[in-house]
Amino acid sequence: MHGDLRQIEAANAGGRPPVVFIHGLRLLPTSWQRWAGVFAEAGYAPVVPGWPDDPDTVEEANTHPAVFAGKRVGQVADHFCDLIGRLDRRPAVIGHSFGGLIAQLSAGRGLSAATVAIDPAPFRGVLPLPVSALRVAGAVLGNPANYHRAVPLTFAQFRYGFANAVPEEEARELYRTYAVPAPGEPLFQAAAANLNPWTEAKVDTGNPGRGPLLIVSGEKDHTVPWAIANASYKQQKDNAGVTEIVEIEDRGHSLTIDSGWREVCDTALAFVRRFH
Repeated sequence: MHGDLRQIEAANAGGRPPVVFIHGLRLLPTSWQRWAGVFAEAGYAPVVPGWPDDPDTVEEANTHPAVFAGKRVGQVADHFCDLIGRLDRRPAVIGHSFGGLIAQLSAGRGLSAATVAIDPAPFRGVLPLPVSALRVAGAVLGNPANYHRAVPLTFAQFRYGFANAVPEEEARELYRTYAVPAPGEPLFQAAAANLNPWTEAKVDTGNPGRGPLLIVSGEKDHTVPWAIANASYKQQKDNAGVTEIVEIEDRGHSLTIDSGWREVCDTALAFVRRFH
């Protein structure tokens, strides 16, 4: 948290428009390092906070996985919204996977100048359940005890859920470099969102202060396939703000960190530049 506050203080002091990056499950803030560099070169002040209690390194995360356990969608959303509220200017917010859900939650609270949700986790009202997404989630949801646990992925699970669209050698390198355990609870919350009227995985899509929103979908994503991303878009498109969706060809869920990351980064940057 202290490091996050230092980033916010630096962004406020520098006077450049801020951009907040929110990672999803299985990754750490360091997964945005190259993106932050691109946005800094483009004149923005990147802010790359962690989820509550995020370790500093992948090695530390894999050595002490229990630190991830017990995180809820609402807790994480409040954490990021509190940080965003400390900025002197409304930022652009860019999130991946569950970070894409959190980004939409912050936009629904009127905190974002522009939002990019990349392969975003589903929220209440998003109904499709593609087979590949069920297979990915089954690694956690198959055991109810995982609700309160931090759950790592095997390489085979990471390969299918994240890195199916890259060569195996690259997939193994991504697994070594980026993959960390993740709390089970957010996956259970997302899975039950349409059965629970009080779910924390609920986005205010109608807020006229939501601002512009771009949803990015990887064509070959097994974790958040087009059907889910497009259903999120359909929930959002009646908002008074600009709402767009784009599909990136031949890309899986690792699209923010793999060898094709720059295309996705440039897509997000172009959208942010239009509005922020």
